[in-house]
Amino acid sequence: MTLTPAARRFADALSHGFPDPADGPLDVSALRRATSAGPVRGLPEIARVSDASVPGPPGAPPVPVRIYEPDPHGTDGDRPLIVFCHGGGWVMCGLDTHDGLCRELAARTGAPVVSVDYRRAPEHRFPCALLDAYAVTDWAAGRARELRCDPSRLVVAGDSSGGNLAAAVTLMARDTDGPGIAAQLLAYPVLDDRLETASAAEYATGFFQATAHIRWYWEQYLGPDGDGTDPYAAPVRAGDLGGLPPALLILPECDPLRDEGLAYADRLREAGVAAEARVERGMFHGFLGGAGVLPEADAALGAAARWLLDV
Repeated sequence: MTLTPAARRFADALSHGFPDPADGPLDVSALRRATSAGPVRGLPEIARVSDASVPGPPGAPPVPVRIYEPDPHGTDGDRPLIVFCHGGGWVMCGLDTHDGLCRELAARTGAPVVSVDYRRAPEHRFPCALLDAYAVTDWAAGRARELRCDPSRLVVAGDSSGGNLAAAVTLMARDTDGPGIAAQLLAYPVLDDRLETASAAEYATGFFQATAHIRWYWEQYLGPDGDGTDPYAAPVRAGDLGGLPPALLILPECDPLRDEGLAYADRLREAGVAAEARVERGMFHGFLGGAGVLPEADAALGAAARWLLDV
């Protein structure tokens, strides 16, 4: 399988200046510099965008968030509320790099989006990012009415490592009798630290995010003494996936992580969870950032929005 011509051009553009593991050891600072800018294309207008901070986990600092309110006054309060966790291998990216994706979700659904600026590795290893994401989800559940949303339509979403956090938040909420979560939207999520699937080998290089990148991200997140068998770190390792909310997984065909996403969707269905996996032909890890450039990204976001509105 290969990328579409447009996806190849976009992936090559993203790869330009992005550190390659084949060139030597990866460096946190270099990766963060390479991903410091947000989108430069035109973005959907949102009625109100505000930065705030919400209480963090016990003993931790407050968590910065950015709240996108597409129509803060013209709703009867029945819309979903989306908590979004950004990707970046738990190491890089933040509110600005994923501003465009959050705007797209808010504009296409008419639902507020709360974007989480969780603590990053390696300075803050697992479970810091997860605990931050969970704290924001819990906070959002209590503020749904304030944001003119239906508390029973709380959604967690994320891309890449943010998809990992969203999946882990649903596990933690189930296990601790935490906030009720109606759905989980997982875009090319990182789910399994072993990276032993066929897609991890087939798409190991040449598709923007290499398997070696992802292995290194896991090392930063877990640390030298980290436990990859912990299901809150690697959700695919969870013994029981029953009782989780419905899931939509968006999986690029040419992605090292494709097969672990498919395996997770299969296991969710086996556990009685409604789970849909969309394999996006000719796309690569990170392709949703190409909305407005890649028709497939727009189509996938449109499908995700329709799915979210049915929550």
